[in-house]
Amino acid sequence: MTDRKRSGRRKKRSSKRLAIILLIELILLIILAGSYYVISKNKRDDNNPGKVVDNKQDENKDNNDKNKDKDDQNDKLSPEELEALREQERLMKEIAEREELIEKAKKLTLSYDYDGAIEMIKSYQGNEGGYQVYPALMEAIKEIEAEKESLVLYGGSYTSVRQFNHVFFHSLVADNSKAFDGDYDSVGYNMYMTTIYEFKKMMESMYKDGYVLVSVHDIAKQVTDENGKTKFVEGEIYLPPGKKPFVLSQDDVNYYEYMEGDGFASRIVIGEDGKPTCEMVLDDGSVVQGPYDLIPILDEFVEEHPDFSYKGAKGIIALTGYEGALGYRTNDPTSPTYEQDRETVKEVARVLKENGWEFASHSWGHKNMLEKSFEFIKKDTNRWLEEVAPLIGPTDIFIFPFGVDIERTMGHYSSDKYQFLKEAGFNYFHGVDSKPWMHLKDDYVRMTRRPLDGQAMLQFPERLQDLFNLEEIIDPERPPMNW
Repeated sequence: MTDRKRSGRRKKRSSKRLAIILLIELILLIILAGSYYVISKNKRDDNNPGKVVDNKQDENKDNNDKNKDKDDQNDKLSPEELEALREQERLMKEIAEREELIEKAKKLTLSYDYDGAIEMIKSYQGNEGGYQVYPALMEAIKEIEAEKESLVLYGGSYTSVRQFNHVFFHSLVADNSKAFDGDYDSVGYNMYMTTIYEFKKMMESMYKDGYVLVSVHDIAKQVTDENGKTKFVEGEIYLPPGKKPFVLSQDDVNYYEYMEGDGFASRIVIGEDGKPTCEMVLDDGSVVQGPYDLIPILDEFVEEHPDFSYKGAKGIIALTGYEGALGYRTNDPTSPTYEQDRETVKEVARVLKENGWEFASHSWGHKNMLEKSFEFIKKDTNRWLEEVAPLIGPTDIFIFPFGVDIERTMGHYSSDKYQFLKEAGFNYFHGVDSKPWMHLKDDYVRMTRRPLDGQAMLQFPERLQDLFNLEEIIDPERPPMNW
């Protein structure tokens, strides 16, 4: 028998025990309620020995009459009977609260937050005391702990975080007919962009294959030893057997002006439901909202499949600054909507972070940081910190433009460029490679990312064989790549 089947059977047995305990609580409450009713009825009958009860007439009363009779009945109860009725209602309310609490805790376990689920239940305080005095809560904790014990480090798929995949995308093509219309820009879109069709197929395939989104901050964590020295160590991510942790990021979530009219979203907004979504400008100039890019599409997928995300993690949003952020031109102080746009970006960023997204610097001007001088990088980074960081909050993640690292070394960073970026608060550095690798140093983390774009799919399909069956992934509307 497989570990997954054993875990499933244990989960069913535990759920059955919990259901029985809840049923027993409910039966006891019904017995108690019946006792209160008999006592109060007998008292009323003793006070009115000659009264004949017309049960048939009582049964024919409508709901309004019943509610009125209930109020009248309460008015006739003695103080002791009224107190007993209130106690009955309180007990029923507490049982409902505990049932709701257990359901909320179970939802946390769907995204593997077992510790959070247990702490949620243990925080309960009822009229009789803490969680320990309620059998249903104790059984729920026991069930969650049993599920937690069945987890294995990295799902048993890897022996080290250094083996994890980090995949990335640019803006998704929402309208293929506009992006691939044969003009000058369409060549670049075909190389570096992924269509919505392809992205959805990729996520579905990875989900079926056991992949689980994790945060880069869960992969490697900074700890302090007994001497007060800080260093980065591998994070311990426990998942069901067969699961595969991976990181996802999206570059240039700025919606540049050159993309206008080419079939892309125009900005990130907060929809009427309070969730992040996209705006898109149509040919007639009208603006519509919908899932026209990666963020709302992935949010919806995780909502439908919470086990695709470890503790609610989504991905990293990498921003430049030379044309603002998230589709708002916050780089231009002369714009009549400058201040309003800045406040809007702050609010959008807040909601995104609450939904599990993280932010990264992609530099201000998107220049090759290997070729550029130290002085240029210092000026460029300071400008990003001054213009973009105040809008999205602090971050310690740096994603290199074009995927080009600041150094070619395979040893330890040693350049003045690194020293400056480290002093500016950056700890996680990401370049690009065809395969996953990571350097975990005491003072930083260096992790490569794999592009899942048109060039990778069409020019180097062998590089993605471990991730997908590309025949099932490639958009049939994607044009061939002309060299």
